[in-house]
Amino acid sequence: MASSRGGSIWRRLRRATALAAGISALTLAVASCGTAAPADPAASPSQDTATAEESTTADVSKPPAVEPGWPRWGFTHTGVSANNITQQFEQTVAASLAETPMLQNQHIMGFGALNPEPRPGEYFWEDLDSRLNLMKQSGATGVITLCCAPDWMKGGPEGPTEESAWKEHLEDAPYPQFYDEFAKLSAAVATRYKDVKYFMVWNEFKGFWKDHSKPADYKGYTQLYNKVYDAVKAARPDAMVGGPYLGFDSNKSGDSELSGDWGVVNQNVLDAFNYWFEHKKGADFVVVDGASVTDAHELLPDEFGALKKFGAVTKWLREKAGDLPVWWSEWYFVPEDGTTWPETKRLAVQAASMIEFAQSGAATALYWNPQAKEGACAACMWDPRTGVPMATGKLVSGFTKWFPAGAELEQVTSSNPRVRVLAQPEQLVMVNTSGSAVTATVDGKDVSLKPYEIKWSGR
Repeated sequence: MASSRGGSIWRRLRRATALAAGISALTLAVASCGTAAPADPAASPSQDTATAEESTTADVSKPPAVEPGWPRWGFTHTGVSANNITQQFEQTVAASLAETPMLQNQHIMGFGALNPEPRPGEYFWEDLDSRLNLMKQSGATGVITLCCAPDWMKGGPEGPTEESAWKEHLEDAPYPQFYDEFAKLSAAVATRYKDVKYFMVWNEFKGFWKDHSKPADYKGYTQLYNKVYDAVKAARPDAMVGGPYLGFDSNKSGDSELSGDWGVVNQNVLDAFNYWFEHKKGADFVVVDGASVTDAHELLPDEFGALKKFGAVTKWLREKAGDLPVWWSEWYFVPEDGTTWPETKRLAVQAASMIEFAQSGAATALYWNPQAKEGACAACMWDPRTGVPMATGKLVSGFTKWFPAGAELEQVTSSNPRVRVLAQPEQLVMVNTSGSAVTATVDGKDVSLKPYEIKWSGR
């Protein structure tokens, strides 16, 4: 998620994940999908019997063309992943992930990978090899993010990246005179990892947009993108390349063509996307990221209503991009101002956001997987201590199994508008968006759900 607030909590955390070393575990309580949560004082009272109106799922629009069996869901590896613990731990996680193969993404520098080209023409592949080996063991559909750039391409010295450079300069863009060199590095990556077909160019306009109150350097990014696109396609004609990996920031108010109850997308974002789209050499998919939360930490009109932003942005992108699949490289839904929720609530909001992606026709959504070497990490996909799947991992796996991009979505009804539903011919998933227990008739059956419960059901 791109942000003008360089000192924000989540952004500092993201920068910390750039280092290959581990960081402290997130101190969240571990909970499982479908268990009761403590009463949420901010939640409205249950209205399961207060209305006779039926809520329905959003209109199911024709999804963009994707390859048969495209999993749609997956995650990005960050500073610490399963390959950074022990061999046994890696094998445990890989075996679990292989039960429901999904998309897995890795950056070429930072976020668990050291500088891949410390000196011009001198490559260091050890970290990327290790991550890609984990992805291969777990049956992943591999994705590589072509970011970030070696120090010597952005004003730094040659040689391994120093600790201060990781902290202060990871997100710097390469200087224009080194765009060709970065393109060569990208081609070398594509050539080495021939079993990876999908490549995203750069990350969140890093270094191309330092002040979000002003226009981004979209011309500079597009110049870099085009050089990378040409170089990767020349080296690997079968490779699929996408951009611009642009964060769709939003505010409570403003002047923009893309807005809703959830807020207003920064017009600078739309201008940057439009320029890239009109001047790109080519693209096999479009990539964006963003949060349902505004830049001022607001959830409009509430935490679940704010998720409509994901559907609105996806629809806007599909109208602009035509048949190109829309990828969400990252997405966020918890305010970055220190807000914490019971784990069941966090999971419910995450599940509801995934329903929004599926219903709006997003082809891909990658979860930014937190990382820890030890201790509790409720938002992690697997337990940092044992490697067994956590509730978040089970949630992503469930959507991967039952709602890949080619799934035939069907409209179903719920007698209670607080129960959101996503259905296909054989399976449906229900999410209680209330902090109270509710009852409802869903798909012709009476159901009861605990506060913020996620419930799967055959049809």
